[in-house]
Amino acid sequence: MRLAEAATGSSEAKSAEARSVGDGPADVYGLDAFLARAETRLSHVPPGPGVPLSNPRGDHDLQPEGFAVAPTTPHRPAAVLVPVIDRPEGVTLLFTRRAAHLRDHSGQVAFPGGKVDPEDTSPIDTALREAWEEIGLEGGAVRPLGYLDPYLSGTGFLVVPVVGLVARDAVLRPNPAEVDAVFEVPLAFLMDPARHLVRSAEWKGRTRYFYAIPFAEHLIWGVTAGIVHNLQEHLYP
Repeated sequence: MRLAEAATGSSEAKSAEARSVGDGPADVYGLDAFLARAETRLSHVPPGPGVPLSNPRGDHDLQPEGFAVAPTTPHRPAAVLVPVIDRPEGVTLLFTRRAAHLRDHSGQVAFPGGKVDPEDTSPIDTALREAWEEIGLEGGAVRPLGYLDPYLSGTGFLVVPVVGLVARDAVLRPNPAEVDAVFEVPLAFLMDPARHLVRSAEWKGRTRYFYAIPFAEHLIWGVTAGIVHNLQEHLYP
C-alpha cells in the first residue's frame, strides 16, 4: 500500500512555505536541503556519555521553573524511526495512529518504534524492527540519516529518535493489531514553530505541559510532538 499525502492541510503547508526565508521555500524544504542539514546537524553516533546531543530532552523541560521533575533512573531504553519521504509535492514525515484497543497510548499519533529488545544492537535496529512489525516497512527501504536528542517520556522511557529517509516506492502493510492508520504531514507544515503549541493536562495530580501540533483531524502531541520540535530546533532553527 502506497501512502498519499493527506489532502487536508495542504493550504496550511503553502502558507507556511510562504513565510519561510533564505533561498526560497521549495529549496528550504526540498530533499537536497533537508539532507544537507541532516548531514551537518544530526549526530551520526548513538547518543551517550561524551557524545553530542546526549542530554535527554523531555516534557519536563516545559514545566515552570522549580516544578520540573524528570522521571528518575533507571530509564527504560526505546527508539523510534522518524520516517522522511520525498514526495513530488515536497518532503513529508510519516506518522502512525496507534490502535484503539491497545492498553497503552491507544489512539495516539506516534512514530514507529518501541522498547529496545535484548537482541537489538543499536537504536537503528530497534527502530527498523519496530517499523517492520508495526507498518511492514522493510529495513532495506530506509536510509538512516542520524540521531536527534534522546527524549525522556513522563513514563520513564528514554527514546532515541532515528531519522531515516524512506524510499518513495516503499510498500507499507500496517499491522491492525498495533496501528489503526498511517498518514503523512508536509515537512514545511511541521517545521513552522508557530504550529508547535504548548498545552497542559492534569496527570497524577499535577499539571503537565506538553507540545501539541494539530493537523487536519489528527493531534500530534506529547513525546511525538516533542521529537518534531527537536527536529525543527536542529534543522530549521
